[in-house]
Amino acid sequence: MSTTKTLTAMAVAGAVATALTMTAAPKQAGAQDMEKCYGVALKGQNDCKAGAHDCKGMSTVDYDGQSFKLVATGSCTAMQTPEGPGSLEPIERPS
Repeated sequence: MSTTKTLTAMAVAGAVATALTMTAAPKQAGAQDMEKCYGVALKGQNDCKAGAHDCKGMSTVDYDGQSFKLVATGSCTAMQTPEGPGSLEPIERPS
């Protein structure tokens, strides 16, 4: 293989590696900027875990205090629902 072809192959490989790194970085940063907020998800729109279920989208009532939704860090407790504010920990809500 000639030196020109080798350098071209290395440049392409480097560009691909850089592109992959750049596309992965925003997802990692976004995940770090999110927190679990209990009691703010609408029925079927929770991100995970609740008393009666463990899966995304399986909450059966609006504002279930045992189900969380991922929200921007620092915004949870400022969210107001008809059942009260969001919480960083699971909360009991009257049935």
